[in-house]
Amino acid sequence: MSDKVLVLGELRDGVLRNVTFEAIAAAKKIKEDGEIVGVICGDGDLGEQAQEMIYFGADRVVTVSHSDLKMYTSDGYAQAVLSVIEDESPYGVVMGHTAVGKDLTPKVAARLESGLISDATSIEVEDDEVVFTRPIYSGKAFEKKAIESGLVFATIRPNNIPALERDESRTGEVQSKDVDIKDLRTVIKDVIRKASEGVDLSEANVVIAGGRGVKSADGFKPLYELAEVLGGAVGASRGACDADYCDYSLQIGQTGKVVTPDLYIAVGISGAIQHLAGMSNSKVIVAINKDPEANIFNVADYGIVGDLFEVLPVLIEEVKQLKVAN
Repeated sequence: MSDKVLVLGELRDGVLRNVTFEAIAAAKKIKEDGEIVGVICGDGDLGEQAQEMIYFGADRVVTVSHSDLKMYTSDGYAQAVLSVIEDESPYGVVMGHTAVGKDLTPKVAARLESGLISDATSIEVEDDEVVFTRPIYSGKAFEKKAIESGLVFATIRPNNIPALERDESRTGEVQSKDVDIKDLRTVIKDVIRKASEGVDLSEANVVIAGGRGVKSADGFKPLYELAEVLGGAVGASRGACDADYCDYSLQIGQTGKVVTPDLYIAVGISGAIQHLAGMSNSKVIVAINKDPEANIFNVADYGIVGDLFEVLPVLIEEVKQLKVAN
């Protein structure tokens, strides 16, 4: 049986997303003594990105460069990834549970007639069996899953499996592979980004989220200020998005993004179950709401009962002073 584990890297604007490095750490858990082989698809020279995967623990990296891989399409990327899998015959394949990962991996798994464990939050090896833990019922419970036979194929939730320490002394082979991409049914002409600049919401260690309580688009301004001070990202409840206070790209919840930051600050959010499904696994939750009976306080580690427009300026100033002091 092969001891290789493939890690499918994901690029955004030519830069590897952090979840790629977390996937390398996950692959190490699956086969501690195995060979970790990174796979990067894109256009042009991918050597720099390949070297970055090696610094974070990959032993070897295969790059697939083609003009039809400049923009992500499930058809094009699936052809490239399937070709690499056929060459490498790995024990397992790992990728981040992102928008791309959720679209690409089921297609590849189906072509291989393989099972797929999605949205894993932890990995353990029990008696030579790889066991994945994943949330179910919108995060209200967890289940353990294992693939009994065939390819071990999984996606991991961002911010749950820590990446290995970056080591620039590591070396590894970078191989380029030619793939004939054909019969594309989708052609991307342009990508219009609505997401805010700065830290990626799904990978942020700190998230400041606003709800209907912010009252307007202007009400989000202090949230952005606090996020900038803390080096985090801004999110929102569906209620805030429905009210046109912000774009739906910021929505967190059952029908939006799922985030698991180290710190989640809920500002003016009541705590509907649909919203909790997207953030309840955050490591530390702070709630700011003037309603002491708000459901968000039931999941919060720390709660502040008060007017957010009075609390946030004080909080921002205190954080600034702490940063200066340190």
